[in-house]
Amino acid sequence: MLAAYAARFAPEDPISALEVGERPEPVAPEGWVTVDVKATALNHHDLWSLKGVGLSEDKLPMILGCDAAGFDADGNEVVVHAVISDPAWKGDETLDPRRSLLSERFQGTLAEKVVVPAQNVIAKPAGLSFEEAACLPTAWLTAYRMLFTQSGLKPGDTVLVQGAGGGVATALITLARAAGYRVWATSRDEAKRAKAIEIGAHDAFESGARLPDRVDAVMETVGQATWSHSLKSLRPGGTVVISGATSGQAPKSAELNRIFFLQMRIQGSTMGTRQELAGLLSFLANTGIKPHIDSVMPLKDARDGFARMNEGDVFGKVIFTV
Repeated sequence: MLAAYAARFAPEDPISALEVGERPEPVAPEGWVTVDVKATALNHHDLWSLKGVGLSEDKLPMILGCDAAGFDADGNEVVVHAVISDPAWKGDETLDPRRSLLSERFQGTLAEKVVVPAQNVIAKPAGLSFEEAACLPTAWLTAYRMLFTQSGLKPGDTVLVQGAGGGVATALITLARAAGYRVWATSRDEAKRAKAIEIGAHDAFESGARLPDRVDAVMETVGQATWSHSLKSLRPGGTVVISGATSGQAPKSAELNRIFFLQMRIQGSTMGTRQELAGLLSFLANTGIKPHIDSVMPLKDARDGFARMNEGDVFGKVIFTV
């Protein structure tokens, strides 16, 4: 079957480690099911894998990808949940110390077929296309958990989304607006600031700009480059929810004095549970909002999509069709 996979690691030139070609079809072990993939989405996780982050060399070659929508063996339209927890684990899958994501220990979704535990498939709402549904299991699920599980926000509160443009950031903006929050966003790029307003932000500011008011919560996925601005933008007692650090994890200062003196909360967040994914699907169905797609291309052209993400020239999700 056709697949996009990591053949080696290349920290300085990750695209050179990507191969698009034939791989053996997966065989579903007991308790797992095969999904025929119709659409799959690209994430920063896939670029990190090509750099050798979170993926061990003994697992190569590894089919990349965490997101997929397609058909199960009975012909049902489904969305794949990418968090694979230990079979004995009960409760929040993201807290299982033995959890992994597809494409870390188990082959991923950038392929014609993927196998996952039976409980990791969820019915796709009829109102979403396969391309739209493929956006949800990583970026949109991460945003949903950040906003509705981890932030403590209530309707009417103000939330700042750092780094408008990426898959998680665009999801955060649209979900937050639909939930009744006042939404502000930042970006270095003027065009991305304009697009942020188009998709739901009440206002957008240049990265690092002084805001009109301090906010109740900051959604942080950029890390090192925006950390100080996030803390300075937060009201006393507010919350920074962090789910990534695409610009690096070592800010010049952690600003611990500011955090404890103003009693700020720093809340980590990663992916989401199957229950949260089901909630996200219901939220989209009930509100009518749709994921933001940067571009759609066939899986055979996956190298072009990886290059777009590596260059940072995206707004929304890059989707591959199968």
